[in-house]
Amino acid sequence: MATEPLVSIVTPCYNSAAFLERTILSVLSQDYPHLDYFVQDGGSTDGTKAILDRYSDRLRYASERDRGPADALNRALAQTRGEIVAWINADDLYLPGAVSTVVRHFAENPEAGVIYGHGTWVDAEGREIGPYPTAAPYRLGMLAAECGICQPAAFMRRETLAAAGWLDADLHFAFDYELWMRMSALRSFVAVPETLALSRMHRDNITIGKRREVFAENIAILRRHYDYVPVNWVYGYMSYRRDGRDQFFEPLRHSPLLYAAALAVGSMYNRRHLGRYWTEWASRLVGLARRRRGPHQSL
Repeated sequence: MATEPLVSIVTPCYNSAAFLERTILSVLSQDYPHLDYFVQDGGSTDGTKAILDRYSDRLRYASERDRGPADALNRALAQTRGEIVAWINADDLYLPGAVSTVVRHFAENPEAGVIYGHGTWVDAEGREIGPYPTAAPYRLGMLAAECGICQPAAFMRRETLAAAGWLDADLHFAFDYELWMRMSALRSFVAVPETLALSRMHRDNITIGKRREVFAENIAILRRHYDYVPVNWVYGYMSYRRDGRDQFFEPLRHSPLLYAAALAVGSMYNRRHLGRYWTEWASRLVGLARRRRGPHQSL
């Protein structure tokens, strides 16, 4: 690039003192020189503000009540001016060189509205759990099935974010997934091979701790944008309602009876696409049967 762009990073937080300092340092230690960092605190009472004060010469922050994480992000992003923007939650981490890597890829892909890399799941102590199931390369329509983009490993052009209408502040759990849906209709997404971030999974984070609400909100946005809810979402939600297993630390427990019931429940969600849903349900049933029988047994 003739002129290196300003990159703005924001972090929403609330009572996040346990992890926040490590997140801040992962941003401030990036080797990219044109970096703007803003933290939006929801009025924490746990020592978060003392951490923010400690780094106030290297970041900007506000502490005020908000309507939830998406509203906090919109408030924070409005305080920035970077051509490239991203957010990282208060328990996630950037890997060294992540920002400079992304800037290079945006320069090589001027048509891209979003650049995303790979992510790695870690636990509360920072121990590696495994790779995030990143979908790469990006495929048109892939978001209609699942979110294959690790949020802290995704960076956006500000103009694309603004054209999409920012985040939906009425959402509390699937606001990143829903934003990808809207932005993918406007500009291209490019997956890059580098691992850019660590996504922390622990029982107190929203994804695990609010599992029922996460499922419900994801199903709602799939219906809103695609008028279709895939079998994996229907069956996963029904499985959670049955046994409360989070399907991350506690893997989904398959049930033939519940999968049969998913045909009826999914048909209600997908009244206008019954043929598509029944075909998908039958195809997945064959796959489940093959896994249960093993590769050398016939159906």
